[in-house]
Amino acid sequence: MSVTDREPLLRVDDLVVEYPGRGLRRPPFRALHEVSIQVARGETLGIVGESGSGKTTLGRAILGLAPVTSGRVAFDGRDISHLAKHDRRALSSDIQVVFQDPYSSLNPAMTVFEILTEPLRVAGISSADARRRVQTLLDQVHLPSDAGDRYPNEFSGGQRQRVAIARALSREPRLVVCDEPVSGLDLSNQATVLDLFMEIQNRTGVAYLFVTHDISLVRHISHRVVVMNQGRTVEEGTARQVTTDPRDPYTQRLMLAAPVPDPERQAARREQFRAIDAA
Repeated sequence: MSVTDREPLLRVDDLVVEYPGRGLRRPPFRALHEVSIQVARGETLGIVGESGSGKTTLGRAILGLAPVTSGRVAFDGRDISHLAKHDRRALSSDIQVVFQDPYSSLNPAMTVFEILTEPLRVAGISSADARRRVQTLLDQVHLPSDAGDRYPNEFSGGQRQRVAIARALSREPRLVVCDEPVSGLDLSNQATVLDLFMEIQNRTGVAYLFVTHDISLVRHISHRVVVMNQGRTVEEGTARQVTTDPRDPYTQRLMLAAPVPDPERQAARREQFRAIDAA
C-alpha cells in the first residue's frame, strides 16, 4: 500500500489520560503516559497491545469519549482535545468509529435502512437523497439490495460488521477509528472484512486508526504500526519492520504469542519466547 500525502490528518502530542482513583485518598490512575502519534491522509496506523495497554483509551480520547488530562489531539490542524458537545457532534462527519461488537452496536429494533439513514437525517439530508445514499453504501460493503429492509438479527456476524462499516461511512468521514473491528469474527469473516476496509480506503482515501490486540492482523492492513504497553508507546515503525524485525522485547513477545498453523514453527516460537524471558 502507498500513501501519497504524508501530512498528518490526525496528530496526538504528549497525550495523558487519567481517571480519578477509587477512594478519597487514592491517587488518579494514569491510563496514557504522554503518547504521541500521527496519521496521514489515506493512511492506516495500527495500534497494537494487550488488554490494559492503553490502545482503546487512545482511540476513545480521540473520539472525545475519554478525558484528556494534558497534551493535545489535533485533527486537520484544529485542536479537538476539549470540544464542547455541539462541536464534537459537528466533527462526527469527519471522524467516525467501528466498534468491536457488531451485535451490540446495532439497534435490533431498527431495520438496516433506518440504521443507515439515521445519521444522514440528523445531518439534514432529505429522505430521497438518504435512500440513494443507503443503496450506494450497501453496494460499497457488498450487501444485497434488499438488506435495507431486514433487521440486524437476520445477518451473520460478518454481515453485521459490514452494516456497522456502512454506517461509519455514511457521512463520508476522513478518519475512522476501528476498535478491534474483527476480533469477534471467525477467520474467514475476518479476512473478508479486512479486505473490505482496504478496498474502501483505496477507493475513498479514508484514513484508519486500527486498534487491535492481534499483531498478525496489522501486518496486512497497516502502513505503520505503534505498539503500546502499560499506557506507553514502546515501538513504532513500518508494518513490515515491526512485524518481521521487532526490536522491543514486548513486541517480540507479541509476535511469538501469535499462533501459526505449523506445529514445528510453533514449538520453535515457544523456545524463542523462553529465551526472551530468560534474558
